[in-house]
Amino acid sequence: MPKLLRFTSFERLRQFCNWLLTIAAFVMLCVLFGSLGLVVAEEPATWKYSPEQLTPFWKSDVIHRESVLFIRDEETGVAKANVLFPIKDIISIQDSTGAVTYKPGEDFQFESGLREIVVPANSQIVTKTAADLRRPEGSQKYRLTHRDGNGEILFGSTLEYHNMQTWITYSKAKNDWPVPMRGFNAEALPKTIARLREKKPLSIVLLGDSISTGCNASGWADGAPHQPAYQDLLKMHLDSHYSTNIQLTNLAVGGTSTPWGITQIPKVVEAKPDLIILAFGMNDSSGRSPEEYGKNISAMISSARETCPDAEFILVASMLGNRDWITLKHDVFPKYRDELEQLCQPGIALADMTSTWDEFLRRKQDHDLTGNGVNHPNDFGHRVYAQILSSLLVESE
Repeated sequence: MPKLLRFTSFERLRQFCNWLLTIAAFVMLCVLFGSLGLVVAEEPATWKYSPEQLTPFWKSDVIHRESVLFIRDEETGVAKANVLFPIKDIISIQDSTGAVTYKPGEDFQFESGLREIVVPANSQIVTKTAADLRRPEGSQKYRLTHRDGNGEILFGSTLEYHNMQTWITYSKAKNDWPVPMRGFNAEALPKTIARLREKKPLSIVLLGDSISTGCNASGWADGAPHQPAYQDLLKMHLDSHYSTNIQLTNLAVGGTSTPWGITQIPKVVEAKPDLIILAFGMNDSSGRSPEEYGKNISAMISSARETCPDAEFILVASMLGNRDWITLKHDVFPKYRDELEQLCQPGIALADMTSTWDEFLRRKQDHDLTGNGVNHPNDFGHRVYAQILSSLLVESE
């Protein structure tokens, strides 16, 4: 008998038999779960940078981990959600941590050429009812009165929406994207592009509101898969593409708007920026006119150039907030964008999230894209922010 299997007592033989039985039971459970179509969870995914994740979604044949929140019919138990593009094939559907991969035909169904995904009543995929996304009036920290007057929008301070959402990776059946997207133009930001191409260090300063602090990215909320916020994704992408030293100074503060931004320019210029990203609008939208908004952004540019005359600027036209929240005035967002566009010239470029998000909400629901229910992006939204900014600075191959 081989040495490892030589038993000196009955007790050791009994222990060995118990160990074999445990292994056999585990194997049988795995087989049973597979035959029943049950999902066996793996370890949550750890986010890692890859250039593919920063490839502009409007150019890619594959959409990586687009977010949806499946809303369930209370009578039938069937849930549905739409993705942005007609589906050629589903590559994977996972929970938002990347730990669970769901099974086609059992957990979800789709028809090639359509954007809709259907989740049957017995699926393992997380689904919610419309009522789950509301709360009684006055029951939350912030008053988020629904436009129809029926209670408040559910507020998610950290990972509440992230944990309800599902991530879809799929190939496009067609690339029907009607929004004109700004691409790389070396003449729009000539000094910045020249520094990057010459592999000189680049100092970027970001000034904005809570979106730019990173709010509701999974990394910001310390939840799997720990994806960084858009500004850090941008830095990683520039680091990788240009192999140079990118210094990012983030001066964004939650709850702020353009008048506050003007007061912060002395801090901005302390970092001796080559490129300044100004990202305001969400909080301005509760009552500031487009004309005042445009004048405030112009004042920031003029003030910064008094000390840093060679600094260039990217002006971010904000994503849209939840259309059902009565506090936001949605009609001002495109007007804010137009104000920013009028400021553009060589050395000042526009990152237009507004037009992109407007088209998103024609194809999907706000709860598919939000990180907090009202005015922050989720992981997918932060990646789109980074893609739109990157497209101004990285030439497509």
